[in-house]
Order: sequence, then structure tokens, then C-alpha cells
Amino acid sequence: MNNDRVRWGIIGCGNVTEVKSGPGLQQADGSELVAVMRRDGAKAQDYSQRHGVPRWYDDAQALIDDDGVDAVYIATPPDSHLEYTRRVAAAGKPVYVEKPMARTAVECEQMVQACAQAGVPLFVAYYRRRLPIHLQVESLLATGAIGTPLYVGIRHVGVFGPGGDDDVPWRVVPEVAGKGGYFHDLASHQLDLLDYLLGPVEPTAGVALNLGGHYACDDTVTAAWRHGDIAGVGSWCFVAGDGLSAEEIEIVGSDGRLSFTAFSLDQPIRLQHADQIEEFAVPPPPHVQQPLIQSVVDDLLGRGTCPSTGDSALRTAKVMDHILGSV
Repeated sequence: MNNDRVRWGIIGCGNVTEVKSGPGLQQADGSELVAVMRRDGAKAQDYSQRHGVPRWYDDAQALIDDDGVDAVYIATPPDSHLEYTRRVAAAGKPVYVEKPMARTAVECEQMVQACAQAGVPLFVAYYRRRLPIHLQVESLLATGAIGTPLYVGIRHVGVFGPGGDDDVPWRVVPEVAGKGGYFHDLASHQLDLLDYLLGPVEPTAGVALNLGGHYACDDTVTAAWRHGDIAGVGSWCFVAGDGLSAEEIEIVGSDGRLSFTAFSLDQPIRLQHADQIEEFAVPPPPHVQQPLIQSVVDDLLGRGTCPSTGDSALRTAKVMDHILGSV
């Protein structure tokens, strides 16, 4: 890695890298995607050809050992994050890993320790910390648009029914994704965003149930927490009926209310004072991870700081474990 460019390799060039992240690694200032890896070599080669990436591998260690790769983005399912992080850190290269950071907080702690011992930075793809819509929410809070924040609530109803017998998504296989299933995958984004906007989440109670019986993971979760003097509650149900999908984050203050979403990025922020409602439309970037990737590159090149690190993601993992009853 020289003073003006970070050359990236990707382990696991699957769907998440097609639009959300891979092009962001190519288009961020001071960033270059030079190698990709997938166990299916034909798919790795196809990805490299379609995206104009110079090298492809079907072996992760070969990519890690590539002298032309400065930093590695781990975009595999969570069950392999710890092992790949250890291997990349042992090679002395910075790590950028997909979220959720791992299946449990214990695994996350081991990832943080591995990178600390190797003296390399660890970043996690909680990219909502740098999306324009959420930076607008941050600005509204900072300027006192709702007065003093008092309460925050999350409501997320999803329609994630079972696949066929041979088509169970990895996100609801506990051994791969963790016991929380879609809660682990999606609520981690929401809770991590609140950690950024309001301060660390201090969980107090959680109830996690499997009500649908479609898979082994929990599918319905409720939780209570606090951010210092701010009360928080959340409810998630991923086995609702057709047409019932809804997702909203609401922050109520002494002088107003903000509502926005973590996932429906085409929806405006709503700011309410008494009977007056103001809306802020903030279009998402074409590649949603690119703003966070830019902060990672800037951090590595010594010209900025990334807000999503192994330490911040570990806080979120501990909250998830507490809510799910894993601690």
C-alpha cells in the first residue's frame, strides 16, 4: 500500500458485492479492486471479467498471499468471518468484513484480538453510518430539531417465509448465520445505527421466539434498552402475512419527532412538530457501501477516520447476544 492508493482483494465475490460494495471499492477515491476469490473458480473468473478485475482465485489463501493486494474485504457468510480474519491479519493486511461481524460476540472478540495482535486495523460493513440519509438524521439531531431525545423505537415486520426443502437461505441456518436468523442479519444494522446516532446501546431485556416453525432460527423478537437517559424499545417479526411488511425507526424528543428507515432508502425522513410535518428526501448513492468504503480508504491512507470498526461492531454483537438470550 503506497501513500495514495489501497489495492483490494475480495474473499467471497457473491451477490452483496455485485452492486452494493464491489463497484464501491473500484470507484472510491484512492481505491482499486485488483483481485477476487470464490470457491467456484468459474464464478470468480466470470465476476472478474464482468467487473474488470485483473486477477481471480478459487483459493482464499492465494488471494491473501498476493503481494499486489494491500487489504482484504471478507464478504462471505458469518460462519467463516473469524477464520478469514485471522488469516488476513496473520498476513499483516487490514481487514474489512461484512456484517453481522460474526455469529456471536465471542467470535467478534477473537477477531478484534487477532487484528490487535497483528497490528492491523479491522473495519466492519455497517455502512448506514455513512449513508447520506442517516447523516441527515445525525445533523437534525445535532441541531436540536426535536429538542432533547427521550425515546427511540424500532418496528420491523417482514414477510420472510420458508423456501423449498432444498432451498433454506443461509441467513436462517444457525450454524452459518447465528441463532437470530433475519434478526441477526437485519436488526444488527438498525441497532448499530442507533449506537452511532444516540450512543452505545445498553440492553435491559429481550424475548426471542420461533413462532413460524419454518426454520431453526428465532423469527420474532422484542427488546428494551437505553442510551443513557434515552429509552429504547424494538419489535421484529419476520413471519408476518403477505402485504404486512413495514419498517420504521422513530426518535421522539422534547420538541418533536423524527421517523426514518434503515432499509427503504427511497423513503423521506419525516420531522414532526405538533401538527406540522417536514419531509427530507435524501437519495441513496448508486453503491450503498461506497461512502463507508471511502472512509475506510481515507483511514488507511491517513486522511480520515472510519466510524465502523471492530470495536464498535463488537458493541452491537454484544447487544444482539443479550437480546437473543445468548449471554
